[in-house]
Amino acid sequence: MRVRELVGLLDLRVAAGANGLDRDIRGGYCGDLLSDVMARAPIGCVWMTVQGHVNTVAVAVLREMAAIVITGGREPDAETVPLLQSPRSAFELAGRLHALGVGSTAPAA
Repeated sequence: MRVRELVGLLDLRVAAGANGLDRDIRGGYCGDLLSDVMARAPIGCVWMTVQGHVNTVAVAVLREMAAIVITGGREPDAETVPLLQSPRSAFELAGRLHALGVGSTAPAA
């Protein structure tokens, strides 16, 4: 699945980074603790978080993520990685993402 398809299927708003909408999604990850996300988020994932500051973009670039979804209706800083928004909770979005066939590829703890 590509980021562009996810935007349509989950009715997300592209807040920034529209040039990256053709990236392939290879997994999903939910988390707000940046050190945990840096250690465990799979390469090419969609990351769901309440964080919307520049450090989230740095983590996303480091982990070569497909996109970030900022949950809970929060507003992001303007950056270059596709930042997607939803008023839904991370829990609900993670369930819907999983139902769409995007699973976690993170290594077992």
